[in-house]
Amino acid sequence: MSTFQELDLSNQLHYAIEDLGFVTPTPIQEQSFSVIRSGKDVVGIAQTGTGKTFAYMLPLLRDLSFSKQVNPRILVLVPTRELVVQVVEQIESFAKYLTVRVVGVYGGVNMNTQKQAVAQGADIVVATPGRLYDLVLSRALQLKSIKKLVIDEVDVMLDLGFRFQITNIFELLPEHRQNIMFSATMTDDVSVLIDDFFVRPHKISIAVSGTPLENIAQQCYAVPNFYTKVNLLAHLLKDKETYSKVLIFVSYKRGADRLFEALEEIFGEETCIIHSNKTQNYRLRSIRQFDEGDNRILVATDVMARGLDLEKITHVFNFDTPNYPENYMHRIGRTGRAEEEGNSILLYTEKEKPFKESIEALMDYQIPLQEVPLEVEISDQLIPEEQTKIKEINNPTKTQGLGAGFHEKKEKNMKTNQGGSYRREIAKKYKKPKTRGDKNYNKRKKR
Repeated sequence: MSTFQELDLSNQLHYAIEDLGFVTPTPIQEQSFSVIRSGKDVVGIAQTGTGKTFAYMLPLLRDLSFSKQVNPRILVLVPTRELVVQVVEQIESFAKYLTVRVVGVYGGVNMNTQKQAVAQGADIVVATPGRLYDLVLSRALQLKSIKKLVIDEVDVMLDLGFRFQITNIFELLPEHRQNIMFSATMTDDVSVLIDDFFVRPHKISIAVSGTPLENIAQQCYAVPNFYTKVNLLAHLLKDKETYSKVLIFVSYKRGADRLFEALEEIFGEETCIIHSNKTQNYRLRSIRQFDEGDNRILVATDVMARGLDLEKITHVFNFDTPNYPENYMHRIGRTGRAEEEGNSILLYTEKEKPFKESIEALMDYQIPLQEVPLEVEISDQLIPEEQTKIKEINNPTKTQGLGAGFHEKKEKNMKTNQGGSYRREIAKKYKKPKTRGDKNYNKRKKR
């Protein structure tokens, strides 16, 4: 395997790489370098945590010459605000000894501030599709000078419903440009996007989405319901030395809030949460405090934590079992990054068992099952989603026994609107208007 010293890099990039402590490029970084520099369209498929940001930015920065022009030459699209902040920070660290202007734009904050930032000039713009499209429509940002387009985590972007904005952004870009796309999965939607806008792309596939990472130890627990999962989680997390930095995935925002409230009662300020209903400042603060070690436990939804480069995570908990097996791979890829050892724990109910089996089929690997410790209380409390709903299939319109608010209508209230009295009575009697002067005669003639 080559080292960064063997790549054709400028001294400034070598200095930055040394400062970051990188020695050997990952497979995706090594294979992407020369292909991206060639100017061909590129599609990279690699698991999360393999250094995709560095894979596309290193060759782009290598060939980015100094310029004073206002309009950007490189556009990077990512799905979430947190990823914009992270990618901007990473580019700035790579370009530490270069004169490169990087601007990040995303929704949820005042657009006027971002208009002022792009008006001062930028070489690279990192953006979420929605806010970028708003800036272009308001004429604050022009895309006519874009030479390189990068779409990172494109499968998530399409899942979030950004297809419309992405398609429109493609139409606004110069025809002659290089397209670079990175994704953890190759879905049908991604294939359609490639067929529509890419020209004979060079495909780099490093790891199939279902390949389990060898440096991540996996295990699972069978538990009956939500609150038993909470009890098991609380029991395990009391070992602060072993579980020193824990990321817990919950599929839905309501479930994430419910779990956070339960854990906060036990662990207090050690716990933080991130999902799309939280304010931008709250989300960024949660990520920063977790990354710096101020918070030991982070509860997150799939989309919010996708692509975030959070270091030294000891354990990833799948509090619920994702119904798409690929999402499991993205989740566990948050631990065991940069060839470090990681741990993944899956909690599943009887209802979620088919999802677990789909994950195991994708990986071709049986996740070792652990016994729930005897000290863990088996809760009989059910959340609304777990409670049995009683439906009268054979009599859905039955009103008996529904209480005083339900009764048969009185006779006068059962009347229906039959139109005006003229149509109902006089027209029936005379068959036609009595005279040409009849008030409705001319109206009907016009019809």
